[in-house]
Formats: sequence, structure tokens, C-alpha cells
Amino acid sequence: MDKYHHSQRLLDELEVVLRQHCHWQLTPPDPQALASTEPFAIDTLDCHQWLQWIFIPKFGQLIALRLPLPERFEISPYVEEAMKEQAGVEAILAITHQLDLLFKQH
Repeated sequence: MDKYHHSQRLLDELEVVLRQHCHWQLTPPDPQALASTEPFAIDTLDCHQWLQWIFIPKFGQLIALRLPLPERFEISPYVEEAMKEQAGVEAILAITHQLDLLFKQH
């Protein structure tokens, strides 16, 4: 499986897990919240909102358009800290760790 397909599969799994643990919202956040320039939109969004409204769509667009994927990234430390008290964090981290590992490889 190439990196594009593998990434899309993990994004799909991440969406399922967010939905299963009631972290998926039907109404998008305010446009100003989505326009944050801070890493992870930490000043305007909760972690699950950032995953749903910024990370998954933007990463999905790279995949759909076959644009260059990031060389390296790591989101699990942020997810672990930001969601440490929330339901389903272990299941969410299982997927983000796989994404992190996929993008540590060359």
C-alpha cells in the first residue's frame, strides 16, 4: 500500500474513532476559530475540533490531489496532552501514532 492510500485509510479510521467517542461535531466552529495561525489552532479549537475541521480535511485534500505529503510530522504528543482526560484517547492515539510512524519513515 502506498503512502497516499495508507494515509487515507488512517484518516478514515480516525474519523470513525472520533465519531465513536462523541468527538465529532455536526456544526463547524466559527470561521475565525478555523483561521487561527497558532499550531494546532490551540488558541481557538479543542484538539478533536482541530483533528476534524483542519487536520483531516487538509491532509485529505493533499491525498486526493496527490500533492506532496509532509516529510515528517508528529501529532501524537499534542493529542496525548490535549485529550488526556477525554473518552477514547487511547483509540485516537493508536491511529495518530500510526500516522506519526508513517511520516517518520523515508
